[in-house]
Amino acid sequence: MSIAEIITKQAKPFLKWAGGKSQLLSQFEALYPIDLKQGNIKRYIEPFVGGGAVFFDIAQKYSISSAFLYDVNSELIIAYRVIQKEPEKLIEQLDDISQKYKSLIETKRKVFYYELREKYNLQRLNINYTKYSDDWISRAVMLIFLNRTCFNGLFRFNSKGEFNVPHGRYKNPKILDEENLKNVSQLLQITEIINCDFEACKDVITPESFIYFDPPYRPISKTANFTSYSKLSFDDFQQNRLAKFFRELHKNHDVKMMLSNSDPKNENPTDNFFEDLYQGFNIHRVSANRMINSDTQKRGHIDELVITNY
Repeated sequence: MSIAEIITKQAKPFLKWAGGKSQLLSQFEALYPIDLKQGNIKRYIEPFVGGGAVFFDIAQKYSISSAFLYDVNSELIIAYRVIQKEPEKLIEQLDDISQKYKSLIETKRKVFYYELREKYNLQRLNINYTKYSDDWISRAVMLIFLNRTCFNGLFRFNSKGEFNVPHGRYKNPKILDEENLKNVSQLLQITEIINCDFEACKDVITPESFIYFDPPYRPISKTANFTSYSKLSFDDFQQNRLAKFFRELHKNHDVKMMLSNSDPKNENPTDNFFEDLYQGFNIHRVSANRMINSDTQKRGHIDELVITNY
């Protein structure tokens, strides 16, 4: 029996995530490789794990036996590894902080939030990001709390590595989802979780692998710039570097690959940035409902790109 079959309720992303893929999974499923659906792909690789919606979907639907999840954001990797290793301790501390926060009136909740955000940002100066410790547990707890109570559930850091999202006004935010955290932990038992640049995934590719790339999206307008989910930006140079890597893997490895990104044609029908970068590969369009634009008139359905080498 697989880990996915043991779980009674479907595991889902434990963080709110701008640009998350949960809403696109039904469209993605039609684009997954046939080999995955036939049970011939046993290894899943995701070089930009982010919220992890596609990993959770694939790990619970198909017969993969191992997964490698990478991200350059060390804070995110800490949270994944704590949930993987010590979910009970995380749940206990998160329950405590949730009860404290919910017992406060709105004005005091705001003070509580900013005090904890400052503590979280200061702690980064003294934490060892390379060696697992109890400090990681409290750090993961604070991150989940901030993500669940901040404005729009954003996951954003400035160039100094500070979490800088303001407080959100929610009457009853779901800070702790104990059942989901336990289910996520079970799924993560088949994974290796690595704090690394996307190119590191080259070391674990096998012929029965499927790689899904979900990099920070290229902004489709000057006002839609959301590339700072870590202190490292992901600009056009990085987009070009990723496309070059995609081509290299296609040429040198027998591996199925899928990649997501924004569609510049939503704003400029003549913008062929990705058509030029991924010329020769299959470019599909899926419909997404995005709600994080500051201009409410520009929220709603937009196209996003899915690029495959199969």
